Amino acid sequence: MDSYPSILLENAVNQVASLPGIGRKTALRLVLHLLRQPQNEVEAFTSAISRMKKEVRYCRICHNISDQEICPICQSHRRDHQTICVVENVQDVMSIENTGQFTGVYHVLGGVISPMDGIGPKELEIDSLIERILPEHIQEVILALPATMEGDTTNFYIYRRLQNLLESNSNETPIDLKISQLARGVAIGNELEYTDEITLGRSIINRTLFNG
Repeated sequence: MDSYPSILLENAVNQVASLPGIGRKTALRLVLHLLRQPQNEVEAFTSAISRMKKEVRYCRICHNISDQEICPICQSHRRDHQTICVVENVQDVMSIENTGQFTGVYHVLGGVISPMDGIGPKELEIDSLIERILPEHIQEVILALPATMEGDTTNFYIYRRLQNLLESNSNETPIDLKISQLARGVAIGNELEYTDEITLGRSIINRTLFNG
């Protein structure tokens, strides 16, 4: 059992150790580092985290993290707003942006369908994706979800929803919508954030049509 000379120190270590991927030894080292820093630097550190929690919001269009109601990507006139890349989470947006190969916009689902974890379509931002197709005149939807069973299940569900949308609108203005997915250069079972940028960039460029 760990022995701490201060209850305040122990409480700080417990909080830092609650972060994902941080063990108690690492937490102790980080807390002791902060303890040695000048007061103003520690206050700036804690203030930045507190302000982030209070003020960061989610884009009302794509659900990416943003400082404003609409994120910079959705606001940009340089992006292809008729191509949507569907991703699981915010980290995936950052990973794809780092490749420099994608110039469209995004839609963050906030997860993938996983009945074992109690996550169904209603817990994800799938309805808001479908609602974007017609008003935004979307020409291509890229399914950039993990190459896992849950990712493939979510891909297929979105594909069927999009197909139903196209069929229900067939008597009105025809929609030429392409549904594609990342080329399988991304290994089965890999998360996008752990995929190297070259492989991920090539997967974006060499994306294939999604066949439900």
